[in-house]
Amino acid sequence: MNIVSAMTGVITCVSVVSCASGDKKKEQKPLNIVYIMTDDHTAQMMSCYDTRYMDTPNLDRIAADGVRFTQSFVANSLSGPSRACMITGKHSCSNKFYDNTTCVFDSSQQTFPKLLQQAGYQTALVGKWHLESLPSGFDYWEIIPGQGYYYNPDFITQNNDTIQRHGYITNLITDDAIDWMENKRDPKKPFCLLIHHKAIHRNWMADISNLTLYEDKTFPLPDNFFDDYEGRPAAAAQEMSIVKNMDMLYDLKMLLPDKESRLKSLYEEFLGRMDKEQRDAWDRFYVPVINDFYSKNLQGEELANWKFQRYMRDYMKTVKSLDDNVGRVLDYLKEKGLLDNTLVVYTSDQGFYMGEHGWFDKRFMYEESMRTPLIMRLPQGLERRGDITEMVQNIDYAPTFLELTGAEIPADIQGVSLVPLLKGEHPKEWRKALYYHFYEYPAEHMVKRHYGIRTERYKLIHFYDDIDEWELYDLQSDSTEMHNLYGKTGYDSLTIELKRALLNLQVMYSDSIYRR
Repeated sequence: MNIVSAMTGVITCVSVVSCASGDKKKEQKPLNIVYIMTDDHTAQMMSCYDTRYMDTPNLDRIAADGVRFTQSFVANSLSGPSRACMITGKHSCSNKFYDNTTCVFDSSQQTFPKLLQQAGYQTALVGKWHLESLPSGFDYWEIIPGQGYYYNPDFITQNNDTIQRHGYITNLITDDAIDWMENKRDPKKPFCLLIHHKAIHRNWMADISNLTLYEDKTFPLPDNFFDDYEGRPAAAAQEMSIVKNMDMLYDLKMLLPDKESRLKSLYEEFLGRMDKEQRDAWDRFYVPVINDFYSKNLQGEELANWKFQRYMRDYMKTVKSLDDNVGRVLDYLKEKGLLDNTLVVYTSDQGFYMGEHGWFDKRFMYEESMRTPLIMRLPQGLERRGDITEMVQNIDYAPTFLELTGAEIPADIQGVSLVPLLKGEHPKEWRKALYYHFYEYPAEHMVKRHYGIRTERYKLIHFYDDIDEWELYDLQSDSTEMHNLYGKTGYDSLTIELKRALLNLQVMYSDSIYRR
């Protein structure tokens, strides 16, 4: 396949779908949308995608009653930028929210909630926003400041008051979402509700009801856990190693008064949010774990494996609360007779490393972080079930929601509506390549700036700024991206073709880096 010529199919597909938005879908009731998004929840930790680690029965309910996207990706694997891409339907270079450290989202710009409001929808947002400016385009919102706290968190209200609520954050966000559907919306109007969770974000503090779960499980280390990053200097330069960079007190919770770490004070701040009952339950679980750990004085590979096991268990406990609360939302919609005319979407702001390459966190264009889970429970009228294998990206959500509700898709939206796929169609002109650009450097975890192209088989990445390194992967023969083929004999023509296709994407999405 000629990758460059295939790029014209992306432009054609955008045009066709945009024009199709005028054909409003005939329904007995207007379509509602419940869009649930988590932070750092990777597909490896959802049993509808991967059965190796844990069960997520409520998330699986969504996939079972609808579709699972098997080739779902983000445009910039970082919380704030990913959210900006999602809500605008545009790449970071166009919505101008590049990173979490320097950017403030321009709330005056076009977003899909604003367009839905214009189409007569009620819109609401509860939970994590993480775009620095206050939300706009919502009839109701209540958000957590920044990353928020797992226990007894603060919320910012529409009155611009900051209030503290008592409880565990995943439960509280769900309480607020259900309360809005039950008591605060106009039942005569269709609605779009965004339920955006803090979970499963670092440092993975579980609800006290789940602290003892999964302690009997032992997980095999990923095959490339001890990756030496040969031929990949940018990968070697990161600071997201479970062995080297995971904080013993903050991340792994092995707190003792005489122990110090870079993030100790932050963890103590988190613990300080707890009331006496919560803290007592926390200590009942962790004190024996702490004493056992320090008594063993683990070293080398034994210590590495211990850190991995602790990380996996804490992460899974946080997922458990999330899955339970997704079940609460589904049960509410069913009880109120809303499921038949409600699209329920679940995704994360990006993927996450569960020990692959020895890492936690995200940011890289490599598969585990560029991929994101995407499942949808479809309402009546959309009968598609099972897997959707076309490549989709988080810039596609906005035009999808607009088309499904009969709203017009503005010409400047860069994503492609997924409605044809939800109808069971397989457009011949569907995109054959995805564009990615990560900007946040220098910053936490020190992942170099990079951009690249991913096709159905190949991935080409350019790391730039204080480095100039290219990487090329054949995902068919090297799915874990361990062997950089760039500059190897026999790959010259493929590299030229991919660079040309990459440039076409940068021009199409108006990413001015191509002019450098």
